[in-house]
Amino acid sequence: MENLIELTNKIQDVFSTISSSDALDLPQIVVVGSQSAGKSSVLENIVQRDFLPRGSGIVTRRPLVLQLITLRDPAAQDYAEFLHLDKTIYDFAEVRAEIEKETARLAGQNKGISRMPIHLKIYSPKVLSLTLVDLPGLTKIPIGDQPTDIEKQIRSLVVDYISKPNSIILAITPANIDLVNSDSLKLARQVDPEGKRTLGVLTKLDLMDAGTNALDILTGRAYPLRLGFVGTVNRSQQDILTNKAMKDALKAEEDFFNQHPAYRRISIRCGTDFLSKQLNSLLLNHIKEKLPEMRSKLNALIHSTEQELQQYGDPAMVAANVQGGPLVLRLLTNFSSEFVSAIDGTSPNISTKQLYGGARIYYIFNNVFGQALDTIAPCSQLSNHDIRTAIRNSTGPRPSLFVPEIAFDLLIKPQIKLLEPPSLKCVELVYEELMKICHNCGSKELQRYPRLFARMAEVVSELLREHLSPTVTYVASLIAIQRAYINTNHPEFLGAAGAMASLESEGKRKKRSEKKRNLSINSAASNASNSPMMRPQQEGAPMVNGVHIPKLHEEFSGLGDDGSQKDSFLNYFFGGASKQDRPALGPQDLISNAQYVPPLSMNNIIEAELEKKLEEVSMDGGDDWVAPHGTQNREDIETQLIRSLITSYFNITRKTIRDSVPKAIMHLLVNSCREAVQNRLVTELYRDDLFSELLQEDETLAAERQKCLAMLDVYKRAFGMINDAL
Repeated sequence: MENLIELTNKIQDVFSTISSSDALDLPQIVVVGSQSAGKSSVLENIVQRDFLPRGSGIVTRRPLVLQLITLRDPAAQDYAEFLHLDKTIYDFAEVRAEIEKETARLAGQNKGISRMPIHLKIYSPKVLSLTLVDLPGLTKIPIGDQPTDIEKQIRSLVVDYISKPNSIILAITPANIDLVNSDSLKLARQVDPEGKRTLGVLTKLDLMDAGTNALDILTGRAYPLRLGFVGTVNRSQQDILTNKAMKDALKAEEDFFNQHPAYRRISIRCGTDFLSKQLNSLLLNHIKEKLPEMRSKLNALIHSTEQELQQYGDPAMVAANVQGGPLVLRLLTNFSSEFVSAIDGTSPNISTKQLYGGARIYYIFNNVFGQALDTIAPCSQLSNHDIRTAIRNSTGPRPSLFVPEIAFDLLIKPQIKLLEPPSLKCVELVYEELMKICHNCGSKELQRYPRLFARMAEVVSELLREHLSPTVTYVASLIAIQRAYINTNHPEFLGAAGAMASLESEGKRKKRSEKKRNLSINSAASNASNSPMMRPQQEGAPMVNGVHIPKLHEEFSGLGDDGSQKDSFLNYFFGGASKQDRPALGPQDLISNAQYVPPLSMNNIIEAELEKKLEEVSMDGGDDWVAPHGTQNREDIETQLIRSLITSYFNITRKTIRDSVPKAIMHLLVNSCREAVQNRLVTELYRDDLFSELLQEDETLAAERQKCLAMLDVYKRAFGMINDAL
């Protein structure tokens, strides 16, 4: 049975070499108590040596893993060994100094703490085999140079240790305080509410007030614990200062319990000697109980570590440079396949958290680019003043005879130019996504060779940059092409008649709204209109907002009764010129000639379609027609007409750009790189003179492999030890 503790100590030593003691929950006794509760005195009494640092404030600032090994020779000399020192120490004052030195090395001099444990072995014929972990004392208020969150740090450290199911909690509490205020028992109850693995220790029983005792606690009546309570009497501060021999201190403790009227009945279950035996027995039984569980845990650790080691590959192949060519070719092919599958959406490692690869490109086309185009208003930054100025500038020194086509061209081209920035931004976003795919296409095996991966990323990045420039140029040319020729014959273009119809509809709608608003005063307005003063200047001529509009059957007909030319609607709209006076339409005799077809200019379209609209309006009676916004101001009508035409043509162009830009990007950038990536990688990197350089292994990964090998060796050794014990 004694060999079980020795076995656990060996396993603990083995695990400490790889700093992975947390991987296996080893059975051990964890000592917990508040500052000045007597933790150090209890441990020194068990060891029967002065070896722990003493002083004010926090003295224990790193966990101390203390292994006690029994020497079979009663005459053998006590000695100590630190795991971090290859040295045997016989002077225990030197042991104390080394603990202080090693604590300061990691925890510093400012009373901070460190989680890295110190491993100490003490060999003595006077001790029983035990494994104890001494932790920093619990505190509440920072003192001196202590960190402000020292209480939180210590509590977290203590909870981490006592939460492990295989730990036995040694909760130390001074007897001269109320048990309900014991910090050690409070923490122990949090992680062990049933008290199955908590052993309570009452110190300073000799300092209780006269007439009081802790018999109810020691017998389990006041605070039930499955493992019970053990009372101890440690050396006083005066005894320590006077270097009272440990042998004399233990004899004085024994006499105290044997002679005390309250404790002498249970003296056999009190004192340091009983505590040592109790701890030894508890630890032995605990280890024996947990060995099968530890073996299963180690078996699982061995399996998982072997799988992890396989991912790092065999370093022998790299060292000997065996089959470098086939390895490089396979890695290049795998990289190319991963790049293509990320674009196509066929990768086996598709993310479920965010869009990636081809799905991200689709999102850029249909959401980012599409919404960017939709946010551009057709007449953005185009005021009525700008439109009027363009109309006037396009007529030169001559008076305006009709709405000039040049004005429409001047105004629509800058608006089409607004589609260029989002189109070029779309190219940039797709390029960035392809670069992201490139840098994410690194398998676990490829990450072993950082130089090869870096060169792959460099080659693919260069390929993408080569295709980026012509893609940008072509997308920019798509906008330039749309600006180069304004196709007013497009079947979806609104045209002049459509624009006028839209304006008429708007005018009618406003007229109906005005009628409804003025419904309450219609009767009064009708009576007032019968007054001679309110009669229109021309009988039967309609009035709109106080402005006289000629009757269509008199003023807008083509010829009068005497055959004379009368004002037409176009004449009325375009400023009073006859068709013969409009050079864009040609002489009247050419127009009447059926074989003559005038060129389809913007002006022809406007006049022809407005004449057609005139006939439709005349057939409908014309009485409901009103000028847009209730005015006959010619400039306002021209402005609204041009604005409607710009909106119509811009929407057509935007639809074209929205369709053609993604197609251009897919053809010139995405598909071109997708098809050329493997050939480019093989051409640039599959060279004998580069194999040795490209296949140099990552130093960090090599260190990880070595660590994994060391862990596997530790697990196998520990498994062998436990297997032999069972």
